[in-house]
Amino acid sequence: MHRRRRGITAGAGAAAALALIAGTTGTAGAADRSGGVGEDRGPGRARLYVPPANPDAYTQIRGLVEEGRYRDAAGIARMVTTPQAVWLNGNGDDSRIRREVARIVRDAARRHALPVLALYNVPGRDCSQYSAGGAANTAEYTAWIDEVAAGIGGKRALVVLEPDSLALLPSDCGQDDDEGTLTAARYAEIEYAVDTLAARPGTSVYLDAGHSGWHSVNSIVPRLAEAGVDRTRGFFLNASNYRADGELAWYGKLVSGCLEYARGGGDPASCPNQWWDRNDAQAWLDENVTADPADQPHFVTDTSRNGKGPWTPPTDQYPDPQDWCNPPDRGLGERPTTRTGDPLNDARLWIKVPGESDGLCLRGTEGPEDPARGTVAPPAGQWFPEQALELVRNAEPPLRP
Repeated sequence: MHRRRRGITAGAGAAAALALIAGTTGTAGAADRSGGVGEDRGPGRARLYVPPANPDAYTQIRGLVEEGRYRDAAGIARMVTTPQAVWLNGNGDDSRIRREVARIVRDAARRHALPVLALYNVPGRDCSQYSAGGAANTAEYTAWIDEVAAGIGGKRALVVLEPDSLALLPSDCGQDDDEGTLTAARYAEIEYAVDTLAARPGTSVYLDAGHSGWHSVNSIVPRLAEAGVDRTRGFFLNASNYRADGELAWYGKLVSGCLEYARGGGDPASCPNQWWDRNDAQAWLDENVTADPADQPHFVTDTSRNGKGPWTPPTDQYPDPQDWCNPPDRGLGERPTTRTGDPLNDARLWIKVPGESDGLCLRGTEGPEDPARGTVAPPAGQWFPEQALELVRNAEPPLRP
């Protein structure tokens, strides 16, 4: 782990951290200050919204200040006051989700900021693993989506629609029957959400495309097409994962090009994937895909924890390395922005809330400790103080003092 390259005085670090605890730190990110959702329904050069932090983050900051660890306290404070997504789950009361969403989008609008809403309530989510849950059935899910849409109303929002919903179908989990009933329902649920949310005038919707170390381009493109990606702004990459920015940008370009090719009647099996020689793949794109980015689906990427790239587990040390699950020694990635310099990449976002656990990572062992960390990790979504400090200390680029 490395410290920031420039120092922070004890007084400055304490002041910054205590200001956050006192609620005096602003909650509208300094990401982009001009424009909003443009006529093409993309996010434009939008200023991104900072939601209130996980309450346990404030507890950690306060404890660090009391211990005199001002540098660490200030680092956590900077992390949680960086724009990031608000995750929305079902709670059995549709009226509550409408009010919650309305409160978020109103608060963002007052701050002239664009909120990122990560919807995570599809039935059978996460193959019923660490983040199991979601709506009980399709009817419950569609009713929930109706309430989310009503909460958004005419305000602006960028919607990350159901992480792992397409990259991890019921058929991938061995949960489906021979007729593919649950997988067919999954596509119907996502399509309903697409049509309902994309009808909102200020909403940009992005679908799940996994990441560059998971599905091939040829595999994920038919899933996106079946789920209705042509009726959205595009797709999102790397949610809650650790793949490197350059790798994601290339994968996103290939997926976008293949989607545009398939829309014109081409077979996705003919598209180049991420393992092709790059020169050959670029030549294929030049020949088969329009050069105008406006004609292609766009994408957003999650850079919340990919500053050090993916973790490479020790060879043959764990029965199931689970390299996605609370890997050690990772760092915060590029700060959120809608100015990416890539005409297909609408935004770099912090979709996964950095500092929140991925779950009880046992790596194929009996546990209860994570053998890569020697500690019992918190359940998925709960604050993980040790990991939060790792992310801050290993941030790449480093957090500003």
